[in-house]
Amino acid sequence: MRSRFSLSSDCRRQLIWRESGTAYRPENIPEKDRYPTCSIMVWAGIMINGRTRLHVVANGTMTGQRYIDEVLLPHVRLFRAAVGDKFVFMDDNATCHRTLAVQDCLDSEGIQRLVWPARSPDLNPIENVWDALGRQVAGRNYPPTNKNTLIRALTEEWDKLP
Repeated sequence: MRSRFSLSSDCRRQLIWRESGTAYRPENIPEKDRYPTCSIMVWAGIMINGRTRLHVVANGTMTGQRYIDEVLLPHVRLFRAAVGDKFVFMDDNATCHRTLAVQDCLDSEGIQRLVWPARSPDLNPIENVWDALGRQVAGRNYPPTNKNTLIRALTEEWDKLP
């Protein structure tokens, strides 16, 4: 599954409760980042007693072909080979995962896909792992400050997760 990690909060809204008529007091004006932030998309696979390496997705949009080239063939195919015939693949139903090319690739590799409803992150166990990874990165003594240190922190913390 894939997830996006950012140097700043993903929430673009900030709510401030204040008394009427006090909108322009300094304490009621939120500080804004003046510099654009960076974000990193990563992919990884988990199972009960194992996981793949963390794959950093390079800049650009994830398409069905990129998904095949960067995720399915180098990672999922090997993971399936290690598990054996009982392997069932669960992805997050992203549009790029549902192309005919992706389905053809899965079929040609003998990879069975778990059927489950779209837009159901609460059913996906890796969402808990992404949350734990994000907390570990945010809790570092020296949090990442640029793209390279974010990639390094994500990779190091991924390797430390139990």
